[in-house]
Amino acid sequence: MLRRIDLSGEVPGYSARALRELMPRAAFDVNEALRSVQPLIDDIRHRGTAAVVEIVERFDHVRLEQLRVPDAAIKTAVEELDPELRRAYQTSIDRVRAAHEAQRLPEVVTEVAPGGTVTERYLPVGRVGLYAPGGLAVLASSVIMNAVPAQIAGVGSIALASPAQKNNNGLPDQGILAVAGMLGIEEVYAVGGPAAIGMFAYGTDECAPVDMITGPGNIYVTAAKRAVRGLVGIDAEAGTTEIAVIADATADPAHVAVDLISQAEHDPAAASVLITDSADLADAVDAELERRVPETRHSGRIMTALKGEQSGTILVADVDEAVAVADAYAAEHLEIQTADAREVALRIRNAGAIFVGAYSPVSLGDYCAGSNHVLPTGGCARHSAGLNVHTFLRGVHIIDYTREALEAVADDVVNFANSEDLPSHGEAVSVRFER
Repeated sequence: MLRRIDLSGEVPGYSARALRELMPRAAFDVNEALRSVQPLIDDIRHRGTAAVVEIVERFDHVRLEQLRVPDAAIKTAVEELDPELRRAYQTSIDRVRAAHEAQRLPEVVTEVAPGGTVTERYLPVGRVGLYAPGGLAVLASSVIMNAVPAQIAGVGSIALASPAQKNNNGLPDQGILAVAGMLGIEEVYAVGGPAAIGMFAYGTDECAPVDMITGPGNIYVTAAKRAVRGLVGIDAEAGTTEIAVIADATADPAHVAVDLISQAEHDPAAASVLITDSADLADAVDAELERRVPETRHSGRIMTALKGEQSGTILVADVDEAVAVADAYAAEHLEIQTADAREVALRIRNAGAIFVGAYSPVSLGDYCAGSNHVLPTGGCARHSAGLNVHTFLRGVHIIDYTREALEAVADDVVNFANSEDLPSHGEAVSVRFER
């Protein structure tokens, strides 16, 4: 089922760059997508609401009378929510809130010299636009993952956008509206894709521009984020979802198979990668995939994803090589299904989130683990973190020196400034002590 890349015994011979180049990856050309997205963004910049309405009609086949969802529709979505689903939503909200509360940062005052202090303050951005996808998978869970950290950070103004659905009278998905209502988000827009990003960045008659845009989406959403980056902050340029599983002979092949399937279910371009030192396990996982995939609801897209160039099995000699390969791959989601799984997990340096053992599957993290599921993809976990409270905070230094504290360091400032041929910098200090 999964194509195989046999690196067993060869991993130590590769440089980090060479090893990364051997990893299975989906083609993800944001610049190519940007060529079709940029005119849409430019149109929204110049024509505002009218452009957004036309773009939504062209791509989502819904003609909006207004962009903003009426308050009554959000209230109704909450009232009509199935009780068991409401409980599931609330469990997710509570656990995500509990885990993210621990990320709060205190104000820190450091006395660097007598009379001289630097205070580190963490201030939230003023207004954020959150995006919740509504394509192949309508992700109400993404509303929770975006909104809760923003709320904990203290963001004062939060707007949410999600695509208009023809089967919901031109409103976003009912689950997305219900979660928004449960979280107290009143500003919701029935706008999806690049139109939502342009609306947030430049504003319209109904939507004030934001300072930051976060949330997952397809390659066109990612391209739109790239187009407005700098004008606004963004969380990341996210690609299609991916899972890697480090498994040895102790792993249950059924567990590995269903976890690979679960991520392939997202998108035909989703990546599912098995890293193992056991050819027997790889064979058993393939057998499970062959049996299970045809029985799934989304078997077509799952099969396409599993057979794509972005998926595969990487054979290694031992766990040491598996760790090296996993760090080179830098998966969005990394499962460890080995003996001593936690010890192996603590050796990993590059992953968006790490799931330890047989009872911590990625799907738990998608909903109710308490962790965040908006994570770096495409190897970006080597340098970037997933969405968290810090995403919405800016560290600001407050410098407070007395006359005596400045005088004590004045000569150092003047000498430093002169060495860089910036004498006026030094004079800005020395003039304060002239008689």
